[in-house]
Amino acid sequence: MSDLKEVKSNTSHPRQSHSASHAGIDLRKPSVTTVLPDGDVPNFEGLSADEAALVALGYKQEFKREFSLWTTFCVSFAVLGLLPSFASTLVFGMGYAGTGGMVWGWLISWVFIQCVAMGMAELCSSMPTSGGLYYASAVLAPPGWGPYAAWITGWSNWCTQVTGAPSVNYALSAMILAAASITNPNYVPTEYQTFLLTVFIMLQHACISSMPTLWIARYNSFGSTLNMIGLFVVIIMIPASVTGAADTPKFFPSSQVWSIQNGTEWPDGIAVLMSFIAIIWTMSGYDAPFHLSEECSNASVASPRAIVMTAGVGGLAGWALQLVVAYTVIDIPSVIGSDLGQPWASYLIQVMPQKIALAVLGLTIVCAYSMGQGCMVAASRVTFAYARDGCFPASFWIKRVNKHTSTPVNAVWFNTAIGICLLCLIFGGSVAIGAIFSVGAIAAYVAFTIPIFIKTFFVGDRFRRGPWHLGKFSKPIGMMACSFIVVMMPILCFPSVRGSDLTPQLMNWTIVVYGGPMTLVNIWWFASARKWFKGPVINVEHHMLGREEGVVNGVETSGSDSPTPDYSKKAELEGETLPTTEIR
Repeated sequence: MSDLKEVKSNTSHPRQSHSASHAGIDLRKPSVTTVLPDGDVPNFEGLSADEAALVALGYKQEFKREFSLWTTFCVSFAVLGLLPSFASTLVFGMGYAGTGGMVWGWLISWVFIQCVAMGMAELCSSMPTSGGLYYASAVLAPPGWGPYAAWITGWSNWCTQVTGAPSVNYALSAMILAAASITNPNYVPTEYQTFLLTVFIMLQHACISSMPTLWIARYNSFGSTLNMIGLFVVIIMIPASVTGAADTPKFFPSSQVWSIQNGTEWPDGIAVLMSFIAIIWTMSGYDAPFHLSEECSNASVASPRAIVMTAGVGGLAGWALQLVVAYTVIDIPSVIGSDLGQPWASYLIQVMPQKIALAVLGLTIVCAYSMGQGCMVAASRVTFAYARDGCFPASFWIKRVNKHTSTPVNAVWFNTAIGICLLCLIFGGSVAIGAIFSVGAIAAYVAFTIPIFIKTFFVGDRFRRGPWHLGKFSKPIGMMACSFIVVMMPILCFPSVRGSDLTPQLMNWTIVVYGGPMTLVNIWWFASARKWFKGPVINVEHHMLGREEGVVNGVETSGSDSPTPDYSKKAELEGETLPTTEIR
């Protein structure tokens, strides 16, 4: 496991101690798992603990650390966006297995998703960098597999990130136009109007996400607080406002609510598993603290705590929302097939007076706006991290950090342009645009699980834990997380019908929309990328212990505001070649 490297102390070797002391190296080593070659130690002089940890991972501090545990949690909770996420995915949770799938499905899958979150948090504490999952896969993979593991993890995670804001903003536009239809029954939204409104919202979010870090942190703190308040208000308002009727009670009995109402042509058990897509898509935003760790104070503790808090609080609050809806919904088929085109709006109109329904829908719209912006911030940090290591053809431009805002503005607008292109799927119908939801779910958990799988089954005790870790429960929790994803990957590709009823309009296109790009990514790897992509690229000065004046420096690339490494000229001392930063 030669790729699993620690920043090792050199105090046991007199010559190394002398060399390190001569070079002015601070021997207080951060507890991180790094890609730095064996025997290399960065220069920690004058650095804070957070900066030293990042430098030990091989990267210079380029952002201001103005996120705290609370503001990091706020961004993550905003990305999670429980209320708007629930509204966007109601068709899956309710449509596949009815109310039974909503309550049982959420509860069961939440346990496993919490395992995934805790496994990710342990990785984050050991490797608090914007590259996150991609970096962890590169470092932990068996010898020879590091670059490929990073390549697959990175592109799968990027598929999630780049589809996040478009999918949320599309659902937001649908809710806004559904509200217009409720107030004016003669108005029927067109695909063109939905597209233009979604693009307009995307451009607004891009402008907000280009602001300085402190401004973004404050904005997301406000938005996330609003999301929490909105969720609480809705959970209270629904049972308080449902009207019922002469032939329908306000609240249905538990014997009916907790039973399966299969809306698919598969057995009940498969239908419940298919309903998991609702929580999997909803609970795919808790990785945001990992990607914001380079902007967070006390990142090795605060970021993993924010991950676990987001998944835990989100899971509990989300289940409460599932319960109130499951106990009050009257007619599931009419909710799913309503002419409004938005099941959440259809449900609200079905169970409560129109004015109250519009108020709840309006609150959901405001929360969805905040969620879309949070998704764009997280996606820009992931894109920046991958561009910093040369993953994209235009990496030299994408990785530039704006000198005025100290944020990756180019990455924001790069993602915005791709997101607008993806929104052209609106003109292909509901099945086509719905694919970006399913892609976000499966791509996220493939990326989440790869480094957890490697750590659980290939690394074992040789993984260097950070200050936040799972102790003896690390391996059992990792096994639960991996087994859940192995079961769910094929399930997420199932259509709701089968046999002669299966038509192109009812087909689940996840395997095509996700599998197609990932197949191209694999072809690119074997045809070209394996020759030049070596995983995370070190861009800091680091010292070669035991060798006089053995120093390798990161240098500036012309036209770039951020540093990139140049190892084309290797220093040779005492007849030996200094190790490069390739992951072998």
